[in-house]
Amino acid sequence: MFYKVKKYKNIVILSFIAIILSSCAYSFTGSSVPNHLKTIAIPFAVDRSGSGEPNMADNFTSTLIEKFISDNSLAITDKSKSDALLDCTINSISESPNIIQGGETVSTIRLTINARVIYKDFVLKKTVFEKNFSDYADYSNNGDVYTNRNNAITEAIEKLSEEILLAVVSDW
Repeated sequence: MFYKVKKYKNIVILSFIAIILSSCAYSFTGSSVPNHLKTIAIPFAVDRSGSGEPNMADNFTSTLIEKFISDNSLAITDKSKSDALLDCTINSISESPNIIQGGETVSTIRLTINARVIYKDFVLKKTVFEKNFSDYADYSNNGDVYTNRNNAITEAIEKLSEEILLAVVSDW
């Protein structure tokens, strides 16, 4: 009789532990944007790099907006209707030799874009972050260098936009 009571007591304890553990389940949806944020405004980026690249700010802004549309965590809207704001400034674009071959010939150049991003939560009326982001792409110094350089700018903007998106949707 004592053995049966002890057996049922153990079953009750194990059931209780199982219920507690199942209520502590963790779920990951891939995005951790707070529930009160549904929309974001991304005004045109300001280009203070002094690089003279005529379309860099427009390309940066449109690439960033495309990333947010594809991600679908926050809907893009006007600043007057948005829950959040992403204000971007391109501060610099720099180039440096990356690979030097024999005879001190530069075969690959590294192009780096630096941007300052301010992310504001209008609902809670606070600045979520104010950060510098930087990313790069390498291009060949041989052949059509102008096209190679433009492709590197596009690649660096793509990487930078992805990095900014991840900071917004997952750094909470």
